[in-house]
Amino acid sequence: MPNRSSPQDRMLRIREALEASWDGQTSYKAVVKPGNPALGQCYPTARVVQHYYPETEIIMGTVWTGESEETHFWNGLPIGEDWYHIDLSWQQFPPGSMIREFVVLDRQHLGDSEPTLQRCALLLNRVEDYLRKHSPSSSHGADAGEICG
Repeated sequence: MPNRSSPQDRMLRIREALEASWDGQTSYKAVVKPGNPALGQCYPTARVVQHYYPETEIIMGTVWTGESEETHFWNGLPIGEDWYHIDLSWQQFPPGSMIREFVVLDRQHLGDSEPTLQRCALLLNRVEDYLRKHSPSSSHGADAGEICG
């Protein structure tokens, strides 16, 4: 029987799976900082979210941390004329950080390098495994597609 949880529950499960799957192999330049597992995880995280929610787009922006400007990626969901921002790796930034500017990327021309594609694929595989293993319906053989959407 398919899992009929709410969209919010599915998003929370994906967030949990992402957080459990992040490490130096999935982060930008293999960066790891104790106490900040989201650091460097924004782009592969945005790609995984887009996998499960294909109606979202990937957004690239500049974040002011209070000390420096950082490039950051997250997802946006266009509904009518409005954009709803979904950022599952924002916690990498200190409190008070703010977005200075952003653009929506063209999904057909992302120009990802091979190492970036490998990081994204690794994170997606880990998330799929996590969701399979931690789903209430995992004992019934559900796959990630049934679990998430």
